[in-house]
Amino acid sequence: MCEFSVVMPVYARDRADHVRRALASVTTEQTLKPAEVVVVSDGPIGADVEAVITGHELVRLVRLETNQGLTAALNAGLRACRHDIVARQDADDISLPERFERQVPLVAAGYDLVGSDITEFTSTPDEPGERRYMPRTASEIRAALPLRDPFNHPSVVYRAGAVRAVGGYDGPARMEDYWLFARMVAAGCACVNVADSLVAYRVGDGAYARRGGLDLLRTELAMQARLRHLGVTSWSQWLRNCLVRGGYRLVPAQLRRVIYRTIGLRRIFR
Repeated sequence: MCEFSVVMPVYARDRADHVRRALASVTTEQTLKPAEVVVVSDGPIGADVEAVITGHELVRLVRLETNQGLTAALNAGLRACRHDIVARQDADDISLPERFERQVPLVAAGYDLVGSDITEFTSTPDEPGERRYMPRTASEIRAALPLRDPFNHPSVVYRAGAVRAVGGYDGPARMEDYWLFARMVAAGCACVNVADSLVAYRVGDGAYARRGGLDLLRTELAMQARLRHLGVTSWSQWLRNCLVRGGYRLVPAQLRRVIYRTIGLRRIFR
């Protein structure tokens, strides 16, 4: 089996216990283990988090002197990876033991981008919440792309070369993943989502509040403009998305929670 890297950004607000659990989930607990975990410190981090990272034998630490955001951290991590196959991991999520065994062989066989479903949890993954279902096949992914991000970012494994070929991470903050995947799909990258939930995704307090507000509305509209310019959306789809997705950013957080958890609509809003 070919070797692969994991890239995991951390920053000042990450908790040491979450980072320790995330690292274990992508190393000792995996049935197929990575050759390295590239951890990107996005600005200064706590001493307790630093101790967790530097004490791990598979970790290579990349430091950014100041907090530059997820886009810069991921691009720095990709540059540092020694292998073309790269798996994403968030510092507070938990990858299931069979995740890499399921995904990495697909990339090794020719896919450029492989994702999966994820399952939300609040305090412990033993009490799972909503499952975020993704379209499966390339045709389903292309059909979903104008409406929503067809990949769960914390679940993806991709070829670093394919990511670099479309310009790497870029675009509106908090939607840099959607913009990356849109460009990869538009460029003809081979993609698929595994039909299982392979990541336990931590949802903290204020999750629904963070999915709204004027800043995110501006991000949403900027993203829709980029999708239209790329040719991913038609004019009618662009208008629908600006009204529906934009309106979702402005409703109260409690109503946003109800909308998100309504069957079907949670497949639209991310």
